[in-house]
Formats: sequence, structure tokens, C-alpha cells
Amino acid sequence: MQEKRIKIDFSARYYQLGQLSEETQQLWFVLHGHGHLAQYFIRKFAALDNDNNVIIAPEGLNRYYLEGFTGKVGATWMTKEDRLTDIGNYVNFLNEVYWNVLEGVDFQNLKITLLGFSQGAATVSRWALDDKVNFDRLILWAGIFPPDIDFDFGRQKLAGVEVLSVVGDEDEYLNENVVKEQIALEQKLGIESRKINFSGRHEINEEVLLSLA
Repeated sequence: MQEKRIKIDFSARYYQLGQLSEETQQLWFVLHGHGHLAQYFIRKFAALDNDNNVIIAPEGLNRYYLEGFTGKVGATWMTKEDRLTDIGNYVNFLNEVYWNVLEGVDFQNLKITLLGFSQGAATVSRWALDDKVNFDRLILWAGIFPPDIDFDFGRQKLAGVEVLSVVGDEDEYLNENVVKEQIALEQKLGIESRKINFSGRHEINEEVLLSLA
């Protein structure tokens, strides 16, 4: 048996709140977690929908039924199967979204935030360190850096970038060991993220969002 590969063109989607204009001050790229769909995830950022902010929510390239063979559908960025291919595909996709959104825009005057929630935190980390996008702030929300990133390059790329770690105090997935792992990974990157804790579980908190905006 031989494994063979081909490259194809395909269509993928993202959702947008707001329109880029001269009044836009902040551009947010927000990446959902495992089992979410971008059209619903972006609604969690509705409080930021004003003339100052534009929110872009790309969707994971792999969709599946959440239970059985019918009903609600979710998306994921990758699984353990053929993971490097999935990572390469979603990084290329996110780069295309980024430059499609910013085509013809003077983004020197924009503050660009990359935010990843849960599984999206690892996704946004790999994307941020791909070196094809510029950004001012990286937010890992209810998630941590993946251990397979290029730490040497990461130290260069994240120098001077604001990095935040946002966690609910009742988050059922981020226990003490995961938090310790995040601290160790940050040390390898030569950074110390600004820690923000809120009262809540594994979720997007509107009050924290507004404070960050």
C-alpha cells in the first residue's frame, strides 16, 4: 500500500462582524474551540460590534456531527490523524483570510488581535508563529501554547507583542497541571503573559472582552 497526496483548490468560510473603515481601530481574528461553528462563535463577540472594532471568525476546515450521524454539527481544526497536514492546511487558510480581509487596507493604523479559544489557542499560536502575519496582541483564552512550536523563532516573533492568558476560575479543562505547563512553555519562549482570571467556566466572558477592547 502506498500513501499518495494531491493539492486541490477548495472553498472555506469565515464570518465577519462590522465593516472596515477609516473609523476602525481594532481588528480581531477569533478562532473557535473544538466542536464549535464560526457563525455561532462570533456571536459571543457581539458586544464589540461597533465602529471601532471588526471581528473575523474563520471556521475549522473539518466538520462533523456532534452526536451520531445527524443533528448538530461542529468543526475542529485538527485531530491526531495526519496532524501535520491539517496544521499546514489551516495555517494556509488563515493566512488567506488575513490577507483577504486586509486587501487594500492601510492596516498600519489598526491594532490587530489574534485570539484563540480552547483548541483555537493552539491553532492561533501556530498561525501567529508562521511569520506571514503581523499583529499587536495574542490572546490565549482557556487554552495554552502547543509544545510543538518553534521556540527559537517564537522568542523573536513575540518580542514586543502583548500576550494575554485568560482563564475562568471554574474552567473544567484547565487544571493546575495545565497552568504549570503553560508557565513552562512561556519560559521557553522568553515571555510572561498577562494573566486575566474571571468568575466563570470554559467560556467567553463579555465583561473581560469589553475590558480588552
